[in-house]
Amino acid sequence: MDLTDVPILSMLKGRMGYLTERQRVIAENVANADTPGYMARDLKPTSFQAHLQAQGSSSTPGVAPAGTLAVTQPGHMQPPGSKPGMKAVKAPDSEETLDGNGVVLEDQMVKLTDTRMEFDATVGVYQQANALLKLAVKRPGSS
Repeated sequence: MDLTDVPILSMLKGRMGYLTERQRVIAENVANADTPGYMARDLKPTSFQAHLQAQGSSSTPGVAPAGTLAVTQPGHMQPPGSKPGMKAVKAPDSEETLDGNGVVLEDQMVKLTDTRMEFDATVGVYQQANALLKLAVKRPGSS
């Protein structure tokens, strides 16, 4: 049995991938805080039901079928572990400046902190699941 076949581990990996991508989008928002006309973006939240559907439709969630390469632009390749199915949508913050910029740094920092806390919690659950698996495969009497 391969560890990628364990549903809870693959779901947790998918969640960590989503949170990593969300952090990247928020970092782009912060980097463009002074760009005229730039509107803040965010990833659409995923639901548990969507994770279950992805789990049933593919042997490895978030991975493109063999022989295909997901690209954002013709010259760019996806980095390993990225989720090509995730799309950032415009999520304007509470105010807009005179030059049309819709990024509020305070709102972005709150989103970044929330994302970090969710990621840390997910990593903790992942580590506990791995510890349980190690305990299950350990021989009785061995330390």
